[in-house]
Amino acid sequence: MTARFKTTSRGGLEGEGLSLMCAHGKGGFIAAEQKREGDGASPIGVWTMKRVFWRPDRLSRPITGLPTVPLREHDGWCDEASDPLYNRPVRLPYPASCERLWRDDAIYDIIVELDHNSAPVVPAAGSAIFFHLARPDYADTQGCIAIAKTDMLDVLALSGPGSILEIAA
Repeated sequence: MTARFKTTSRGGLEGEGLSLMCAHGKGGFIAAEQKREGDGASPIGVWTMKRVFWRPDRLSRPITGLPTVPLREHDGWCDEASDPLYNRPVRLPYPASCERLWRDDAIYDIIVELDHNSAPVVPAAGSAIFFHLARPDYADTQGCIAIAKTDMLDVLALSGPGSILEIAA
């Protein structure tokens, strides 16, 4: 179940016979080596889908060959470049700046962790670059790629170890 999906220049995502609408970073696309924390840009590159986080109070475990992790109310993701856990999951409350994964809106009801800036982690080179759910109006993200919930469930059903999301301008 290794799948490959790629963003298109016209605001879409294609692969494995699917052609979907997607949102991307408000800062447009940027070469991965130029990506900086807070720039709002989606990093160009081929990113492995590592694992899927999901809200068990809002939906059932997604059908996928990828590892799944149920989210908990205290889950966060560190975005403080000087912190030793930068671009890593953390438990809230956490003393450094971090993003809350358990949100009131639905965009993080399903989160696919991508391997952008993961090994080794480079401080300030971008954190929390996820593949997650889009807002109803497909509003720009902070650098992530986002699609509709039904589309995400279709993508995940086709995905397993080694599946990738290619971010291309």
